[in-house]
Amino acid sequence: MTLQADYLVVGTGAMGMAFVDTLLTETDASIVMVDKHGKPGGHWNDAYPFVHLHQPSSFYGVNSEKLGDDAIDETGWNKGLHELASGDEVCAYFEHVMQRRFIASGRVKYFPMSEFIGDKSFKSIVTGDVQQVTAGKVVDATYMNVSVPSVKPPEYQVDSDVTCMPLNDLPKLKQAHSQYVVIGAGKTGMDACLWLLSNQVAPDAISWVMPRDSWILDRANIQPGRAGAAIGITGLAGQMHAIAESKSIDDMFDHVQENGQLLRIDDAVKPSMYRCATVTDLELQQLKRIKNVIRKGRVTRVTKGQLELAEGSVPLSEDALYIDCTADALARRPAVPVFDGDQITLQTVRFCQQVFSAAFIAHIEATYESADERNRLCTVVPHPNRATDWMRVTLAHAMNQLSWSADASLVDWLANARLDAFSQPASSVATPTAEMQDAMAKIDKYGPIALQKLRAYIDLADQLDAADMS
Repeated sequence: MTLQADYLVVGTGAMGMAFVDTLLTETDASIVMVDKHGKPGGHWNDAYPFVHLHQPSSFYGVNSEKLGDDAIDETGWNKGLHELASGDEVCAYFEHVMQRRFIASGRVKYFPMSEFIGDKSFKSIVTGDVQQVTAGKVVDATYMNVSVPSVKPPEYQVDSDVTCMPLNDLPKLKQAHSQYVVIGAGKTGMDACLWLLSNQVAPDAISWVMPRDSWILDRANIQPGRAGAAIGITGLAGQMHAIAESKSIDDMFDHVQENGQLLRIDDAVKPSMYRCATVTDLELQQLKRIKNVIRKGRVTRVTKGQLELAEGSVPLSEDALYIDCTADALARRPAVPVFDGDQITLQTVRFCQQVFSAAFIAHIEATYESADERNRLCTVVPHPNRATDWMRVTLAHAMNQLSWSADASLVDWLANARLDAFSQPASSVATPTAEMQDAMAKIDKYGPIALQKLRAYIDLADQLDAADMS
């Protein structure tokens, strides 16, 4: 059977859902959606059971449908900040959007448990049947390749007499262990450590394998509403000032940290990684309680009573539980043109803002005719990895913002985009306070100097990288 549609969207994860939602709002297009999972939500279907969003629910999901109640958490380590939806809440939300908005519209046909096999066709995982789609365009909503530990085995060797599990299995523990070894220093590793601490595991019983220390974002700086707008503008002003006044790359990072825009777990260790992880001050203080941090590179083998790493081995308890947190949830994929003939490849156009990026790309698809103009407005901001990538995504973010701010219709769209954590609703800044006015003046003064500094620092970092490789 051949299906007819304007768009064939491969992937019903967060980006695919956000893209289609905007298309439904701004066009009369018909859409076929295909995904290998049994329900929409992509990697959320495979995530660990205690996972929560790492940013406020207010900035997640699809543009047309609010996620959560916009409440302030009154308990826990996110206390005082806007709520973070749980994984179950996110999955239920996407199921609701799919059933009540997408399918109910009559313009979306949804095929779960189906695998895209190319040539605008897909195969049912359940029946094996192949269906062809006559579609104007194919949208790849899987390119960013999000993976989680439960579906990706560790790349290091694990001996058969060792207990090693993905953090998904932590709530299934049947017995205590004298030592808990968290392998992975990204946000997943942080969540594993916080789960252990919240379940009264003593910090001394936790060993944390940290191949690279990370720069981390303070979640208090990423909040919605008028208060969030004030924090965002004053924070950006301070950041621009810090960059403009810096004398070197290291000096810049020190100044930005002093300004409160970046955090680190150990002030004595220079971070070499940046992956957009967010924490609260309360969470950071908890993580700092863990003193047994293993900094000997990546794990190569786990044996009974010993951990082998790239830079040496470490003796550990024979009954140690190893918790794998190494799956790359923010894989750094090569940037490709978002718009390429009848192919649309969803990627981030705001750093670490996947769902906003997908909605923005859909708006550009619906509004602009020229492929060159579309790709200019959708300049890709690749996922960061190394510490110096903070400079690259900060510069790319700023350049995209400058490009968008020159288009009055885009400014209006951004001001009303629920998913955009950076362009607050116009009502939030319609009557700026004196503090906000001072901040905006500081941005005008130091912004151009800061962007010049960032370009120079990026060139220097590239030269140092080339020298290291030669």
